[in-house]
Amino acid sequence: MSGGIRFGLPLALHTSPIDGLVVLDLPVHGDNRGWFKENWQREKMTSLGLPDLGPVQNNISFNKTRGTTRGIHAEPWDKYISVATGSVFGAWVDLRQGDGFGTVFTTVIDPSVAVFVPRGVGNAFQTLEDSTAYTYLVNEHWSPEAEYTFLNLADETVAIEWPVPLEQAELSAKDLGHPRLADVAPMRF
Repeated sequence: MSGGIRFGLPLALHTSPIDGLVVLDLPVHGDNRGWFKENWQREKMTSLGLPDLGPVQNNISFNKTRGTTRGIHAEPWDKYISVATGSVFGAWVDLRQGDGFGTVFTTVIDPSVAVFVPRGVGNAFQTLEDSTAYTYLVNEHWSPEAEYTFLNLADETVAIEWPVPLEQAELSAKDLGHPRLADVAPMRF
């Protein structure tokens, strides 16, 4: 069985300091063959209080090396995030207009954890293991015309403590070129 995965947890929902962003413990069942989980089960999760996501698209980001870092991107749709293999350090910043603007939350996601990210909350992650498959459901189709909000991964105001320092991480120049929080126009809905 894989190291780090917490087996046998009951399905549970935990709040975060970001309004609407919740972390779920997922039951993972393992034996000598590997493991199995229900990553998304509408009836069970909505009965816990999770919004009915109504997924229209499933995306997978395969990341070859530890330290691969992606984000911080806020989209005009909700996301339901988990990993199929490996683990990530997840970081979220509330980029919506309002009192929560700039609020940060971080946690580690392995196959026994999922995170619901409401629209307008900036999402980023850094892989903690080689060959990590990060997967997420969304409730709107991607569109180049949609309004997106971005934040620089190295923003000093939100001060995310990346496990692998960004100067040693695998990342895109585009992500490092995004604005600092003081220059971000909050998302409005």
